[in-house]
Amino acid sequence: MPDGSSDKSVSAQRLKQFISRVERLEDEKKSLGADIREVYSEAKSAGFDTKIMRQVVKLRKMDKADREEQEALLQVYLDAVGYT
Repeated sequence: MPDGSSDKSVSAQRLKQFISRVERLEDEKKSLGADIREVYSEAKSAGFDTKIMRQVVKLRKMDKADREEQEALLQVYLDAVGYT
């Protein structure tokens, strides 16, 4: 009867592969984050408002219905506190 050690080594090897992939992706994510910060820095140097740019990027990621719902809810809240 097998002792199951080959199953454990296969599982350990598979786990190591997953860990390696995650680590590689984390490195890529870190690199991409640095690249994105550099683009925002260039845009700021060119006179663009990076805070507004980030909002535009966020809004462009949303689908139209979610964006409209969020805008409507914001308006309800603004109306509730008397902001005009």
